[in-house]
Amino acid sequence: MPGAAVWPAGSPGAVWASEALLAAAAFCLLLLALQRLRPPGAVPEGLRRPPGPRGFPVLGNVLELRRDTHLALTRLGRRYGDVMEVRIGTRPVLVLSGLDTIRQALVRQGDDFMGRPDLYSFHYISNGQSLAFSPDSGEVWKARRKLAQSALKSFSIAPSPTSSCSCLLEEHVSKEAEYLVTKFLQLMEEEKRFDLNQYLVVSVANVICAMCFGKRYEHEDQELLSLVNLGNEFGEVAGSGHPADFIPVLRYLPSRTMELFKDINRRFNAFVQKIVQEHYSSFDKEHIRDITDSLIGHCQEKNAGEDTHVQLSNEKIIHIVNDLFGAGFDTVATALSWSLMYAALYPDVQKKIHEELDRTIGRERRPRLSDRGTLPYTEAFILEMFRHSSFLPFTIPHSTTKATVLNGFYIPKDTCVFINQWQVNHDETLWKEPSAFRPERFLSAAGTELSRQESEKVLAFGLGKRRCIGETIGRWEIFLFLTTLLQQLHFSLRPGEHVDITPQYGLTMKYKKCEAFQIRPRFPGGSSL
Repeated sequence: MPGAAVWPAGSPGAVWASEALLAAAAFCLLLLALQRLRPPGAVPEGLRRPPGPRGFPVLGNVLELRRDTHLALTRLGRRYGDVMEVRIGTRPVLVLSGLDTIRQALVRQGDDFMGRPDLYSFHYISNGQSLAFSPDSGEVWKARRKLAQSALKSFSIAPSPTSSCSCLLEEHVSKEAEYLVTKFLQLMEEEKRFDLNQYLVVSVANVICAMCFGKRYEHEDQELLSLVNLGNEFGEVAGSGHPADFIPVLRYLPSRTMELFKDINRRFNAFVQKIVQEHYSSFDKEHIRDITDSLIGHCQEKNAGEDTHVQLSNEKIIHIVNDLFGAGFDTVATALSWSLMYAALYPDVQKKIHEELDRTIGRERRPRLSDRGTLPYTEAFILEMFRHSSFLPFTIPHSTTKATVLNGFYIPKDTCVFINQWQVNHDETLWKEPSAFRPERFLSAAGTELSRQESEKVLAFGLGKRRCIGETIGRWEIFLFLTTLLQQLHFSLRPGEHVDITPQYGLTMKYKKCEAFQIRPRFPGGSSL
């Protein structure tokens, strides 16, 4: 992510480290001199290079971008336009803003912009074989991505054999949401104040564990908590950035952050490998239990024909499960965290959601996926949460697969590309009063249905051929968790206590730890469920 421009702390007391840094600086200056002696690549006649700010030798524009990168790039974009080039370290980076420009690049010219940059840190995510981070974008990659999407969707919508829920996803989310309702009320009674996010994260992790591994953990289970901690560590370390991604010589110098990043990925790979091996030992092709079983079943098929090139090794299964877990974990938990914060901050908005839930669903049953089309205000609230928080300020970086032209600018092959989703979601030419939180902006004049045109302007999961693999399932999860919680609970903030919701820049942007939530049951006498 663009957070890679943020520099980790060093250890200035070590003489050998200082000498290494001096040597690195000398090497970089020599490299810079050689680059300046070499003429820039030819630009075809009639085209231009993208404009952008001048940077410092070796560092590029790092100093301008090191704090709140999304805001810094948005400010620069106003000056230089929707197609802009900055330098992060020694690497040129294309920054795209503006909804029309981003759609042109990722959708209409999707094949040209579907690559991933060959960043040093990406080599350590799933051993460089991640569907989401790997530079590979060929036919085998496309087939494996399609297979992963199919496995994820089929096990989400598969009928539940043990409950009245319409599908497995609904069953898993309902169990976790009911647990959260009970837990939140218990904690309010016993402790009066607590950080609800630590419980949200565990419940969301439990849902994806059930989908991928066929196993629901108790919330105090150490294996589950270790997995959650790994996910949190990955987000923190990846969000702090890796300078070696943009100044290649730094990869040869010691880096505590990079070593920690490698270790987190090693531990997570080992965890998934253990689960996959357990599945192999108990696999029954007549009884497919979860996504891992589905992938093993595909791996064991030896049918000749067009799908032969998609055969999966044990290692590939581990990498796909890694991707699916990542796609369904941090994003959903962060979305729920922001949703409950907005509900508490805007009581009038929460009241309208309560009224819609009471009117449409009542107290006799729990929300279902089939209710999505009948709760337009609630869905508008979720869209406004994505837009206003923009907690995914950038997509995973893209890369050009060939030399191409965008808005009259020449873009060389293998150019690293940042997509500024935050800018689109706060663009004053697209949104009236973008800083205001107003779910109504997504509703028709009568307020009875969503405006598809407005909904499609919100960027959260990327666009085109690299769009997030877990988007649909993630949206379903957020809807089910949120409606189940708000059907039964009322959220507010402790009167007089300051709450800072300034997003903290990172892989996903979160607000500061908050223990000011007040939670009470909406129906003190209990419902008839």
